[in-house]
Amino acid sequence: MALKRELESQGNWLFKFRGQLPVVLLIVQVVVYYFSVSGYKLKFEDPFVWGLVCLAVSLLGQAVRFTVIAYTPKNTSGRNTKTQVADTVNKTGIYSAVRHPLYLGNFFMWLGIAMITQDIAFVTIFILIFWLFYERIMYAEEQFLSRKFGDEYKEWAAEVPAFIPDFSKWVKSKSGFSLKNLIKRESVGIFNLFFVFWIFSLEYHVIRGSSDITSDPWFYVMIAMAITTIIIRVIRKKTNLLSVEGR
Repeated sequence: MALKRELESQGNWLFKFRGQLPVVLLIVQVVVYYFSVSGYKLKFEDPFVWGLVCLAVSLLGQAVRFTVIAYTPKNTSGRNTKTQVADTVNKTGIYSAVRHPLYLGNFFMWLGIAMITQDIAFVTIFILIFWLFYERIMYAEEQFLSRKFGDEYKEWAAEVPAFIPDFSKWVKSKSGFSLKNLIKRESVGIFNLFFVFWIFSLEYHVIRGSSDITSDPWFYVMIAMAITTIIIRVIRKKTNLLSVEGR
């Protein structure tokens, strides 16, 4: 029991700082990528082409997040950072196939970013850190949900895998698809994702001595993403167009 309490305590503490983990990993990755580029250790030299491969992996993770955000109601899959929040047990849609879909989405999203380095050791370390970090968070969340919802949660958790989806168990979501909620909650995340890819492309060109950043395709992608994100942010702040009741 002492170990269980310790794991839950660690999970609750890590839950509050889960948004800082990517920042720490990115700082380390910038250094790793510098040595890879400056030492000509990259197997795929074109940063844009390899970046598209990595982006595909990250967008897979983002697609998983979209499936969660677009269908789930308020206070079930939020961005809360201080305490656990849950009004109901999600048991339909993607939650009928996997218990922690948001963290599954985060894994692929960050895996694609880690792959930019083309460094197997760094990617392996990332996977290990992610697992140790989120294993404790998932444990703490499940303890909270188990105490709050009792047998309802335990029966669902006994049938649905924690992290590797089982789509044979899929049950259609009871909540309708909300594009407005998706745009409102994930537009900044998408911008940040493309911004990170542009940063590493910029780092590549600076290290290799290229001063013309406008020759980089990621530069124009970022301009388009920035304009789109600003427009969405203005709409969100100044109007109710993206407001959805119960979301």
